[in-house]
Amino acid sequence: MKKILVVGSSGQIGTELVNELRNRFGRESVIASDIRLPEEDNSPFEKLDIMDGAALKSVVEKHEITEVYLLAALLSATAEKNPEFAWKLNMDGLFNVLNLAKDKVIDKIFWPSSIAVFGPTTPRTNTPQFTVMEPSTVYGISKLAGERWCEYYSAQYGVDVRSIRYPGLISYTSLPGGGTTDYAVDIFYSAKRKEKYSCFLKEDTPLPMMYMEDAIRATIDLMEAPVEQIKIKSSYNLAGISFTPKDIYQEIKKLDQSFEIEYSPDFRQSIADSWPGSIDDTRASEDWGWEAKYDLPALAHIMFNNVQTD
Repeated sequence: MKKILVVGSSGQIGTELVNELRNRFGRESVIASDIRLPEEDNSPFEKLDIMDGAALKSVVEKHEITEVYLLAALLSATAEKNPEFAWKLNMDGLFNVLNLAKDKVIDKIFWPSSIAVFGPTTPRTNTPQFTVMEPSTVYGISKLAGERWCEYYSAQYGVDVRSIRYPGLISYTSLPGGGTTDYAVDIFYSAKRKEKYSCFLKEDTPLPMMYMEDAIRATIDLMEAPVEQIKIKSSYNLAGISFTPKDIYQEIKKLDQSFEIEYSPDFRQSIADSWPGSIDDTRASEDWGWEAKYDLPALAHIMFNNVQTD
């Protein structure tokens, strides 16, 4: 029987992933876990520090876990403020889970990579699956190293590990966690509060983005695909929508003519400038049938009508 552990369940992705997994496989089949206790009942739940390998193994054995979704990480902007801890969290956690699979304690792993694996020497337009990867951030360096280790464990030990290079993710049900693409969520909160939004990126900075529902569907579809369809063992490119701060501002302006924006680029601008502006995800489409559903107007409409500022 499938038993799933989601590590980092209180984060932006984890919150919605746990809900969808429970909808599909039943509440008792999905164990949520995080280093902090949830504000609301999220049972079954285990408080867990992913860097504690013994504690992780204890939780896995207690619940007879077969699959682990490892989401715990320090994201791009936050990681730059604490590089050593970011590396330790992002890498130690991955090794702890990979070694459980190597030892046949669990059957399958999902580990998210990111567009942060690319760098200033990567082609920025329609970035291919296989290309130059020279990341310039701690987060990107850890994700690129993680991709190589996933591929290694697959080749050397037969570990079934699956991964997606997430673009920026946009959701109204949970707040973002310190990433360079956070502006695309923050801007809706300012719009609903009738505040002028101060954007930390330049108006013409394109970045790949995705509505969270698409990302959750892609994640579970990847994990549920037959193993013979998973040809890439490092991480799959995944694309949704590419847009600039000006693009999303103009969409919100259609919904509220009074909304205003100003641009005050900070240290995150140099991070964004090192990332792709658009992504080629042909291999994900060919191998396991990926296709995005949401475009920018649909995303803006959903976010504007559902963000709660109380």
